[in-house]
Amino acid sequence: MTENGIMKRGASPLLHPTGKVGGFFVRPGIFRLNGTNVVPGGVSFTIHSLYATYCELCLFHRKEQDPFAVLPFPEDCRIGKTYSMIVFDLDIDEIEYAYRMDGPHDPSRGLLFDRRKYLLDPYARAVTGQSVWGSRREPGLAYHARVVEETFDWGGFQNHQIPFHDMIIYEVHVRGFTKHPSSGVKYGGTFAGILEKLPYLLELGVNTVELMPVFEFDEMEDSREVDGKCLFNYWGYNTVCFFAPNTSYTAELEYNREGYELKNLIRILNANGIDVILDVVLNHTAEGDERGPFFSFKGLDNNVYYMLTPDGKYYNFSGVGNTLNCNHPMVRQFILDCLRHWVVEYRVDGFRFDLASILGRDEDGKPLSEPPLLESLAFDPILGHVKLIAEAWDAGGLYQVGSFPAWNRWAEWNGKYRDDIRRFLKGDEGMAQAAIARICGSLDLYPPDLRQNASVNFITCHDGFTLYDLYAYNEKHNEANGWNNTDGANDNNSWNCGAEGETEEDEVLTLRERMRKNAFTLLLCSRGAAMFLAGDEFGNTQFGNNNPYCQDNEISWLDWSRLEKYSSLFQFVSRLVAFRKEHPVLRGRTEPAQCGWPDLSVHNGKAWNSQTETYARQIGVLFAGRTKDGENDDLIFLAVNAHWESHTQELPAPPVGMEWKLVLYTASPSSFDPEGEFDGQIMNLKERSAAVFLAAEEGAVC
Repeated sequence: MTENGIMKRGASPLLHPTGKVGGFFVRPGIFRLNGTNVVPGGVSFTIHSLYATYCELCLFHRKEQDPFAVLPFPEDCRIGKTYSMIVFDLDIDEIEYAYRMDGPHDPSRGLLFDRRKYLLDPYARAVTGQSVWGSRREPGLAYHARVVEETFDWGGFQNHQIPFHDMIIYEVHVRGFTKHPSSGVKYGGTFAGILEKLPYLLELGVNTVELMPVFEFDEMEDSREVDGKCLFNYWGYNTVCFFAPNTSYTAELEYNREGYELKNLIRILNANGIDVILDVVLNHTAEGDERGPFFSFKGLDNNVYYMLTPDGKYYNFSGVGNTLNCNHPMVRQFILDCLRHWVVEYRVDGFRFDLASILGRDEDGKPLSEPPLLESLAFDPILGHVKLIAEAWDAGGLYQVGSFPAWNRWAEWNGKYRDDIRRFLKGDEGMAQAAIARICGSLDLYPPDLRQNASVNFITCHDGFTLYDLYAYNEKHNEANGWNNTDGANDNNSWNCGAEGETEEDEVLTLRERMRKNAFTLLLCSRGAAMFLAGDEFGNTQFGNNNPYCQDNEISWLDWSRLEKYSSLFQFVSRLVAFRKEHPVLRGRTEPAQCGWPDLSVHNGKAWNSQTETYARQIGVLFAGRTKDGENDDLIFLAVNAHWESHTQELPAPPVGMEWKLVLYTASPSSFDPEGEFDGQIMNLKERSAAVFLAAEEGAVC
């Protein structure tokens, strides 16, 4: 530097300490970059708080609980409400860090500053003490963070950006997917374990994997013992840190390289045509309510990050203790930073937002018509191409399926699709018209001129029965959870087909398999993105438990031995996935059919009969468009008989030179090589069956 303070050309301010604090040379840091950032010769530590009056950085040797150095932020390392300091000559492989802050303490106003508390950096890229699954933390043990160098080599990585309507989403719990001994993988329960199953995923044909929470969480939160089994917070909907991957999901320790295994999984899945979506929990944290732990946001700015009642208590729209104050400008910026981080550093293709209606509430909990956070996410340039999928309800009763604030950018888990299709398939009266609406893309909920690419169709997900259990149990059986079977939903719209639970009755077993095939047929022949739960394609069971959030055992783990036992179901699903991919008319992205038929038409029992009687349990839907090359018509007819009696279905007379081919029939022993009473235009549909017809050139073999 020159004497008048002007920097010489080529000089770097990062290389010049300006003072010494706590035995280390320091200088002002990179204020605009939160968290830790490695710079030449040192590390920049940045954190902010609106109401703190003092901040200090605590450095620990690895695995030690007492700091070997405490570095108060000098005055020149504070600008506005932000503290930023570069510390030189740190061995980042051997240190951990935390913060302590001071400020006003007035619980009635939500101010909880306590200089004695160690605080986890909310922007930490790695959290210590979490890498061994099921390892209980000692009471009062503080969370520390590690410095992570972002040096992963992505090579020539390119996001495929699979169109929304083409997505076939496979919902996966990282641990449960391969933890069962039958999985046959080397690294069970980890990101690496999923990668070992890549050949299986490719055979199945799904093109999107949705990972249940992978942010660092504490599986030991509220852990307890029931009937000799330790119950955990297995699902992971209790985030400890929003920028750090769950280290217990990695096969090997990744000191200062946390996230490499997850990044490698994403890189290889994408290279094989499979996108990755993360299930993110941005509605609450693991700090709970007044009785919960105190390790991060409570000590940084409790009254900023959380929705508080007038007397300083916690609003609980999440159902688990606290609610993030998502539309406060600082919290909104934090959430944007978080999602940008996962897109830039992990190259994820989208996010599913748990209890997303919370993201649209103001600081008092009232719903906003145009929530600033949702608008910011919709128009953020970094997030411009990723999928944004809302679970459009919350635990406070705000149900927004079909009305979630969208800016034509947000999609939704279509809970009405799940409920209406379940009720129709089990034979409830008055559901035929609703089923047709859901199959045709839920245009009543998502008008195409206002809400394109909005409906994520599903019949099962992690929350509720598996598909096997949906047709094996009339009632939930959650006794193993320890709440006397009071937890979990009661309105499952399930049907046991004549016997509760496991049975040896051939008639019941045959009907159950047909019902599962019916469900998959409707799901994969419906307009909108399709999603199903991992294991449903080979009859995985949770033994009637519809809320196994705490079950880290055979109840939740996929039993891969069932893949052989239910191989016919797996083959059916994989062929149906391929059929959906081959026929874009099912996905609704084709030019008008040359024969003049409308894009969608209804044929309930008889050709061109769009009337739906209340008592009707039979529907027919015709999809019409052009083939991929645009030269020929792509005409597919879906017929479903949810009644317990057989019915005839008439198809429209095919265009000249074409004939209808029966390509799928769930009542046939070999569903994709079907045998049925079909004369070319009229089909006798057996009770509780589904059929798919394809118009082909006369004499063609399908």
